[in-house]
Amino acid sequence: MTFFVIFPPQGHFLAYKKNMEYLIWVVLAIGGFLIGYQIRSQRISTKIKSAEEKAEKKLAEVKTKQTELLVKAQEKAIKIVEEAKQEERKQRQETNNLRNRLEKRENAFSQKLLELQDKQQKLYDKINKVEDVKKKIYQIKQDQLDKLEKIAGMNKEEAKETLLKNLETDMEESLNSRIRKMDAESTEVLEEKAKNLMASTMQRLVSKYTTEITTTKVDLPSDEMKGRIIGREGRNIKTIEQLTGTEIIVDDTPNAITVSGFSPIRRHIAKRTLEKLILDGRIHPTKIEEAIEDAKKSLALDINKAGEEALYEIGVTGFDPKLVQIIGRLKYRTSYGQNALRHSLEVAHLSALLAEQLGLDVTIAKKAGLLHDIGKAVDHEVKGTHPEIGRDIAKKFGLSEDIIAPIETHHDDKPRGIISVIVKVADAISSARPGARQDTYDRYLQRLEELEKIANSFEGIEKSYAIQAGREVRVFVSADEISDAKAHEVAKNVAKKIEEELKYPGEIKINVIREMRVIEYAR
Repeated sequence: MTFFVIFPPQGHFLAYKKNMEYLIWVVLAIGGFLIGYQIRSQRISTKIKSAEEKAEKKLAEVKTKQTELLVKAQEKAIKIVEEAKQEERKQRQETNNLRNRLEKRENAFSQKLLELQDKQQKLYDKINKVEDVKKKIYQIKQDQLDKLEKIAGMNKEEAKETLLKNLETDMEESLNSRIRKMDAESTEVLEEKAKNLMASTMQRLVSKYTTEITTTKVDLPSDEMKGRIIGREGRNIKTIEQLTGTEIIVDDTPNAITVSGFSPIRRHIAKRTLEKLILDGRIHPTKIEEAIEDAKKSLALDINKAGEEALYEIGVTGFDPKLVQIIGRLKYRTSYGQNALRHSLEVAHLSALLAEQLGLDVTIAKKAGLLHDIGKAVDHEVKGTHPEIGRDIAKKFGLSEDIIAPIETHHDDKPRGIISVIVKVADAISSARPGARQDTYDRYLQRLEELEKIANSFEGIEKSYAIQAGREVRVFVSADEISDAKAHEVAKNVAKKIEEELKYPGEIKINVIREMRVIEYAR
């Protein structure tokens, strides 16, 4: 190959040289690019081949593992199938065994059922035979009864009645004797125990008695004060009497006047009013009204204080303040001359001592004893007997049934509950102590006459006597009209009528006496 080099003119040689340099650089760049591309292509080809080899290797490994997994899976599946087949064979065997047992049981049950039906039939046959025998026996019995009725000349009911009457007549005296003996023995034992118990209780409690009266004395600094209390034309004394509900007695007693009234509260209001007026010195209707209002307020405070002191004395708490105030009102209430609050406190102490000896709740006994006459605090203002009023008060303040029962039944013949019996006994002890209550001679005689009159009002009673200051009534009955059995009924009826018609402290013993006297003369 021949190259021709053409040299350009001098002027263009520099430009040509420069262009050639550019061309060389371009050729070199293109050549470098091509060489680099070739090298890169070779490297890429090498990497691709390497990757393909790795991929083929991985694929081969995967195929190997897949084959191994398939083999293991097949082996596991074969094993599961074998186990399932074994389980199926086992269940089939168990099912067959269960079926065989059920068939055996069914056969045994059928056999038992057949035997039971056979026994039942035999039992029915026996029942029929027994019924036939019963009918024959009943017919024989009826034939015998008919023969007996013909021989005796009376029917079955008449014979039964005759037999019972004869038996009652023969056994009446024996039964009455046995009853009297048992009553006497049990009564003696119980009375001895009760006497010891009450004697021990009474000895542990000693109380002083101050009999309440219906008048109150007011001391004066001088007799000149009597005229000022009376006032012009008696206007002052009339105002005091009208506003307090009492009677002011002005007599010749030196330096003193008397306030008379049934209600202790009214008497004390009048007394405090007079003392305040005497101390002030100014006595006229307007001042009297102010003094009475102050006396009422002062008395209300004293009533509340009395209630609190009563609770403190017996050692109980938890009462409503209004109930405490009602308790305090008992301080100004009397019963047969006995102060109601002191009586209630004594009953509370006695009830606690009795409950202690019997092993009962002492606190409940104290509360019941203190509140047993709570109805008397308001019985002049509320209708009803004091046990009924007391029961309503106790329910209003939410007291327990153990306390309500003694309040309601402490005067009943059969109190409700052992605490009620204790309170009734304590009430009788407190009321019956010598000097505890006062009674006029005329009223005493009247009560004795009424006792004998009530006893004589029954048929078959010959005479009766009230003895032991009215604590016992001896009743003599006719032996011809009243039998021993009926004598008990007479005693109960007399006691019941006395309870209904008379008011009395403690209890009254009814002693019915039946005597048989036979008189014959030897000539």
